[in-house]
Amino acid sequence: MSVHFDEKSGVVPCETPWGRWYQTMEEVFLEVNVPPGTSAKEIKCTLGSRQITLYVKGHEVIKGNLFASTIADEGTWTLEDKKLVRIVLMKSHREAGNCWTSLLEDMYSADPWVQDQMQKKLTLERFHRENPGFDFSGAEISGNYAGGGPDFSSLK
Repeated sequence: MSVHFDEKSGVVPCETPWGRWYQTMEEVFLEVNVPPGTSAKEIKCTLGSRQITLYVKGHEVIKGNLFASTIADEGTWTLEDKKLVRIVLMKSHREAGNCWTSLLEDMYSADPWVQDQMQKKLTLERFHRENPGFDFSGAEISGNYAGGGPDFSSLK
């Protein structure tokens, strides 16, 4: 369901020296630019529940502790067009309130505006999931949406 929501609403990327990362309620995506012509055997990528390492042609691109835990067995990476490594990490805690403020514990933080936009998007994604048939992909949201927005479960 989140893929359809993202196709309509777009993504909120955090730009980095190597590319960008962005997130949904369930996943964190990394798009890493690599030298054109890179082959898969020139890539070494290790995805753990709290760690990530990516080496391209023997050079360290990303290494460190992830901001939050992931399901290591469900993480994947692909090489696209021999110039882009796409990494998909499955969040352990999949709710709108689990908005990562950075990719790693100490690196690749989203600036305050990007972080705000990420939280808005995750809150709208939550509303979309809770209200099938309603399209929240182009909606605007204001007020207190931090932590995934208000809890309406007691109103049902």
